[in-house]
Parts: sequence; structure tokens; C-alpha cells
Amino acid sequence: MDDITETIAEYAYTWNSPSVEALGTARLCLADALGCAIAALNYPACTKLLGPIVPETIVPHGCHIPGTNYILDPICGAFNLGSMIRWLDYNDTWLAAEWGHPSDNIGGILALMDHLSRKQLAFKTPSFTCKELLLSIIKAYEIQGILALTNSFNRIGFDHVILVKIATAAVATALMKGSRRQIADAISNAWVDVGSLRTYRHAPNVGSRKSWAAGDATSRGVQFAWMTMKGEMGYKTALTAPKWGFYDVLFKGKPLTLERPLGSYVMENILFKVAFPAEFHAQTALECAIALHPKVKEILHLIDFIEIHTQEAAIRIIDKKGPLNNPADRDHCLQYIVAIGLLHGTLNADHYEDSAAANPMIIQLCNKMKVLENPHYTSDYHKAEKRSIAAALKVHFKEGMQSEVIEIEYPLGHRFRRDEGIPLLFKKFKNNLSNHLNKSQIELLVQLFKKEFHFDSLPVSTLVDLFNPKDPIKGD
Repeated sequence: MDDITETIAEYAYTWNSPSVEALGTARLCLADALGCAIAALNYPACTKLLGPIVPETIVPHGCHIPGTNYILDPICGAFNLGSMIRWLDYNDTWLAAEWGHPSDNIGGILALMDHLSRKQLAFKTPSFTCKELLLSIIKAYEIQGILALTNSFNRIGFDHVILVKIATAAVATALMKGSRRQIADAISNAWVDVGSLRTYRHAPNVGSRKSWAAGDATSRGVQFAWMTMKGEMGYKTALTAPKWGFYDVLFKGKPLTLERPLGSYVMENILFKVAFPAEFHAQTALECAIALHPKVKEILHLIDFIEIHTQEAAIRIIDKKGPLNNPADRDHCLQYIVAIGLLHGTLNADHYEDSAAANPMIIQLCNKMKVLENPHYTSDYHKAEKRSIAAALKVHFKEGMQSEVIEIEYPLGHRFRRDEGIPLLFKKFKNNLSNHLNKSQIELLVQLFKKEFHFDSLPVSTLVDLFNPKDPIKGD
């Protein structure tokens, strides 16, 4: 079997020594992801995709989809929950040579563990606990994140969700008690499956697929695990086969690399979107814009031009000029996000909707922006000991007046700002749940996620049931 596939399989099969920091951060990631999932139920564009493929399908011991009355098979459940988590572009982030959102894997992992736990309880055998859930989440984050450190798929036009497929396939097979070889077989099928193009993330084709692509990928990972455990074969040289292997087809023979041993590095350094649902490369620029808002809000009409200094990755992915056709287009546009910050002094998901985007001042501000790379920001973005996402903002006015330069090196959700960010993360969690759960349910969940002992021993299915809503999204 290919070396990297074997290394990932060995890690998924044997590793069980997370740091205390990683476990605590994983608990925050799970709360944040589930909060994002519940908040997505406010948007019909998301809810129309949810539920079973065939209406009224009955699944014995099926996984329960939080906030709804759907009980699904774990493959369909992974698509539902994965899409909900990702829909608002508000879940956690990992930035390196490849970008991505490791919490996308939670859709597949939680759906599978919920199903297996309900089946175990029905047959009076021990259920998975939430601590086991956290360990599986840490593994998925590490597999996706370490692969992303030095291997760029976006540069060849492929989407980062291929790494969600790999990570979910590995962890899901381990959860189903697969052997090392079976885990490797499932991973090899995920490599052969490759991934989707990034077409739907870039003009002129930006669309809502970017909100369900991760759900599709984590679902596919669960499917490969399921097929493997039924005896489906793997492919030993899926990566290295001459001419037809992954490396020759996609990377002109260049192999993938793992920059560091697999452990819990990614979870310890994960980036949270603490306050703003916006593509993460824009988070520091948005914070700069919000800081300038009180000083410029009354004189926006006098602006001559706006300088945005940022990293090369931000320029490649979210520097956009021209029409922005829908919310999916706007939440990945640096200029639009900065314009909202300058105009409103905040940003929420509703600012991407057509009604908010109709404000002509937004486009006027966007057209006055100059986006420039700062090589120092780009260098620090890639340094393992820093992983900064720096930006600076300066406003120039028509009469020659200039604003101060606002520079922010680390966004609010960075590891270096954890103490500042955690209280705000729980505030976000409460807000995200508020339209679907009552106050007593929300407070119970907040306290549960803060208490390691009580949380870790809880059965996974019990945790899912605590997200039963006051007014569930109903199936057909």
C-alpha cells in the first residue's frame, strides 16, 4: 500500500493520546459546528436539500439530524449534517498550502457514531461516549490539516473537500472496527475518487454548491468506510501507479508529503470564526474595517480610495472585481466583506442576502479598493510557529486626508487569542441556537460543553437528543 495511505491508516487505527489542550479545543469545535448547523436551518436554500433521498424512508436505529425530525441512514445523514455545518461559512478553518474546514468531517463522524450508538443501545451493549467522539474528531482534523500543510489542490483547480473525504473515510472505517488494512482500503478508494473542481467557488460560476460540497465529501467518506466493511477491495498504488495513479494524473508525478508526524497539532492550532461568517482570509481585514467604522461612517462619500494589505492566499481566493451574483459569491469577496465592515461596523449572514447587497454604497466602496500583497504577511502565514493571517487597512479621502493605518496580525479565532475568543465563541453558540431551542435547553448545552467530566462520559446519542428543537424542521 502507498506509504502515505499506510501512515494515515496506522494513525487512525492506533493513535489515542491527545493533549489536554486538543481535547478541550475539540469540545469547542463540536459545539461551534453544531451551533452553525442549527443556525443554517433559518435558510430555505439549505433546508430544501435536507431529509432522506426517498421521502418517508424508515431507518432502524438511524441517526437523528439536530434541529429536525429526520432519522436517516448515516451516509445520507452525513450529507445532511455536513451541509448544515458548512452552509453559512461560519465553521472553523485551517489555512496552509491548502485551505479547508476540518469540522466538515463532523457531519460524517457524528452521523455514523449516532447511528452506531443507537444500535449498540438497542442491543444493550456499551455506546460510544462523547470523549470517543472528540478523539475521532481530533484524528479527522489532523489527517485533513497535515495533508493541507504542504499539498495544494487549489493550485491545480481541485477543491479542498477531497481531504474531507480522505479524513472521514479513515476515521469512519476505524469507528466501524476496521483493521489497518481495511482503513487503508477505504482511504485508497477516496484517493481514486479524487474530488470536485473548484469551479463553483470562482467567478463567473460561484454558487451554493460550495455550501454542500463538504457534506457530499464527508458522506462519501462514510460510504467508502461502509463498502470496505462489507468486503470491497482497496487499491495499493492508488497514489503511485505509473500513468494512472493520483500523482501522475494530477501532480505530474510529484508526490504528496506529510510535513510533520500525525498527532494533535491541527486541533491545537485550529482557527475559529468567532464573530463573523466570512471567508477566513478576510477576517483580519474585516476587523480592521470595523475598527475604522466609527471614524469614517459619516464621511464614506468623501473616500477617494482604500488600501487593503493582505497575504497572497487572500488575493488568490477572495480578491474579486465585478458583479457579485448571490450570497455564496459575496461571502468569498474581500472587498464586499470590508465594505460591510466600514458601512455597518459589523457583519452577519443576512448582509450577504440580496436585500442587503442592494445598497449602492457597497459597490461604490468595493470599486474604490486596492488590494495589495504584503510579502511579510505571506511569509508569516506559512510559518508553523505563527500561522498568522495578517491584514492592514488605510482609507484615503478626496481632500488629501488619510485615516490611521489599522493592522491586525492574528484574527480573533486564532490560538494566540483563545482567552479573548472563547467567551465570544459561546456567545455565538447561544445566538446560533436561539431560533430553534428554548433558553433552558441552550443553557444546559452551554454548561455541558464547559464541563469536561460530565460531557466526556455522555453517550453520543444522548448529546444529539439534547438538540431536539422546540419547532423541528419537518420532512415531507
